[in-house]
Amino acid sequence: MKVVIAPDSFKESLPANQVAEAIKRGFKRVIPDAEYLLLSVGDGGEGTVDAIKSSLDLEEKTVQVAGPFGDEVQIPYYEKKELALFEVADLIGLEKIPNEKRYPLEIQTKGIGQLILHLIDQGKKDIYIGVGGTASNDGGIGIASGIGYQFYDENGNELQACGQSLSAIRKILKEGVLEIPSDVHIKILADVANPLCGPQGATFTFGKQKGLDPSKFQEVDAAIKDFYSKVGPEILKLDGAGAGGGIAAGLCVFAGAEIVSGIQTCLDLINFDDKVADANLVIVGEGRLDSQSMAGKAPIGVAKRTPKGVPVIAICGSLDEDLPPLPFENIIAVFSILEKSEPLEDSLKNAATYLEHTATSLAQILSLKKN
Repeated sequence: MKVVIAPDSFKESLPANQVAEAIKRGFKRVIPDAEYLLLSVGDGGEGTVDAIKSSLDLEEKTVQVAGPFGDEVQIPYYEKKELALFEVADLIGLEKIPNEKRYPLEIQTKGIGQLILHLIDQGKKDIYIGVGGTASNDGGIGIASGIGYQFYDENGNELQACGQSLSAIRKILKEGVLEIPSDVHIKILADVANPLCGPQGATFTFGKQKGLDPSKFQEVDAAIKDFYSKVGPEILKLDGAGAGGGIAAGLCVFAGAEIVSGIQTCLDLINFDDKVADANLVIVGEGRLDSQSMAGKAPIGVAKRTPKGVPVIAICGSLDEDLPPLPFENIIAVFSILEKSEPLEDSLKNAATYLEHTATSLAQILSLKKN
């Protein structure tokens, strides 16, 4: 019996590889002689690059870039030959920004552009970027600053490339900007299809969770729209441009990047189709399975790529009541690991134990059927 365990991370609790290990431990208690293949996956949100580098055995390196508050920091990236991956959240992830400093219009993303230039200088041709889980809402202008663009107000004063400067920009200088070579391919691993602006755009959809006052949504959204209407109006129609607080838009317009499906690209990179071809069971999972998961999140992406006839079971932190009736998208059963009513922080802390218990119970059921 071959069991492929391919979960996403459980946000704010466990990375994908630890989720997979916990599920394996639970299964092995009951079915010790099965073959277990652990494949960490991600859909473009926080943890995606970590999942891919675990599966591809990439080498970790670091480089010094401008940090979220203008200081110099080290940011990791992962590489092998001409391939490189990094995650924006490693620089400006919500978890890295203290609550008292969560001002998304002030947080800087210049370091992302600097990292891209460093990777190009290192000879990287295929650059993959995870843009989920950010604390910034700068509309992507920090990326432009990092690759050499300069922004000025009506009095000729240079502006800091962050969200609060958007409405004041009157002039853009391109001197010193490095043109991205045509043989360099930058791909944005996206887990959302939100446009850059409007009611479903970056600011209105994700601004509150980043700490932006809702009373400023309209003003900020209008400033981003006005800016891109002048420098790249086509981006306003592109699905996914709102990912990362508009970082996706900045990468597309200023670095020639392409938005791709996070989960599909992840599965391609880890050679999922070949590895699952002879599986007898596939286990997927994420922190919360809900209707939003149906729009390209990791569990659904894995299930869709699993061959017909191979059962797919989801083990998740929690399940929303808005899920469609089972089976759906090749998933035949779903399980929540929550064992009791308790504060959220306790559930997050105990997730590994609960995962193991749930996997053991599931394996017991499967062993009964086997017998």
